[in-house]
Amino acid sequence: MRHAMIMAGGSGTRLWPISRLAKPKQLLPLVAGKSLLEIASERLSGVVPPERRMICTGERFRTAIEEVISSIEVLGEPCGRDTLNAVGLTATVLALRDPEAVFAVLTADHVIKPHDAFAAAMEIGFQLVEADPKRLVTFGITPSYPATGYGYVGCGTPIPDIDGAFQASGFKEKPDEETARSYLADGSYMWNSGMFVFSAQCVLDAIAEFHPEAHAGLKRIGEAWGTPQQSEVLEAVYPTLPKTSVDYGLMEPTAAATHYEVCVVPMQVEWHDIGSWPSLAETIEEDADGNRVNGTAVLEDCRGVLAFSDNDSRIVTAIGCQDMIIVATDDAVLVCPSDRAEQVKAIAGKVPESHR
Repeated sequence: MRHAMIMAGGSGTRLWPISRLAKPKQLLPLVAGKSLLEIASERLSGVVPPERRMICTGERFRTAIEEVISSIEVLGEPCGRDTLNAVGLTATVLALRDPEAVFAVLTADHVIKPHDAFAAAMEIGFQLVEADPKRLVTFGITPSYPATGYGYVGCGTPIPDIDGAFQASGFKEKPDEETARSYLADGSYMWNSGMFVFSAQCVLDAIAEFHPEAHAGLKRIGEAWGTPQQSEVLEAVYPTLPKTSVDYGLMEPTAAATHYEVCVVPMQVEWHDIGSWPSLAETIEEDADGNRVNGTAVLEDCRGVLAFSDNDSRIVTAIGCQDMIIVATDDAVLVCPSDRAEQVKAIAGKVPESHR
C-alpha cells in the first residue's frame, strides 16, 4: 500500500527570530495564516489517505503538532539524527505493519503549486517503485538560477514504459557557483527537491548494506516496536545512530550500485523551500518597489525590503533602505542585508539562551 511521511524535525534557525527551539518554523502560521506543516499535510489530499500518513519529528513537538493536526500519526524521535535515520525509522515501522509498503518522503519546508502537478508527479513516483521495489525515486525541480544552496540531480536515460521518469545520472550537493552555472546551461540537471518515494524494505536493505551500524540499531528498535519496551529501546538506541543525510547516505551509494535503480521525476511546479528569509519573502506579494510586507509596515524610499512583523500592532518602519531584511517580534529585532541571510543561523546561535 501507499504511505507518506512528512519530515518536520528541523529547528529553523535561519528564520530566527520568529522560529525558536520551542516553536520552530514548521509550526508557525507563515503562509496565508497556515503553518508549513498544515500545508504539507493538505498537499497529500488525493495522494495518500489520512490514515496512512505520518509526521516524523522531535518527540518534544508531539503535543504542539497534535493540537494543530490531530488526524496524523506522529512518529517521535528522541533527538535529531539527520534525515537518513528519520527515513530508516519510518521504513522500520512501516515494514512491520505492511511488508510491501511504498512510502513518499516529504518535508514541512515546502510551498508547492499547483497541487495537480504535484499529485501527478507523485503518482509517477509511486508507479515506478510499485513496478520495481529496487527503484529509489527523487523529484527534480527545474532550476531558475544557479543556486549554490541546493543539491542537484542529473536526468539521464528515460525510463521505458513510464512517461515522465528518467534514470539519475549523478548527484551533487551544494556546488560552487561556477558548477551551478554549468548545470543551468546544461539543461539536464535539476534541483534535488528533497522529496522521495521508496519501498520500505528497499530502504532497510540499503541501510544494511551501506550503514550496518545504523541498521543494527534500527533492527533493535523494530524488534521492540509495539511492546512495552518500545519507548525505552527507542530512547536508548536512536541517539546512538550515526548521523548522515538521506542524500549522502542513501541516494548517492545506491546510484553507484548496479542492483538499485535511482530515478528522477521532474516536477513542473512553483516550488519554494522555506529555509531562509529570502525564500519566505518569495511567498509574499511584492509592491511596485519590490518590497514585501508581512504585518504592518511604513516604508519610505525603500527598495527590495522584506518587512516582517509577527503582530499587527507592531509596526516596522524604514527610510531609504535597499535589499534589506527587517524582522520584529515581541522580544527581538533582526536587521540584515538580503545577501547575508545565510548568516542568520550563526547569529541565532550567539544570542542568549532565553532568545533561541
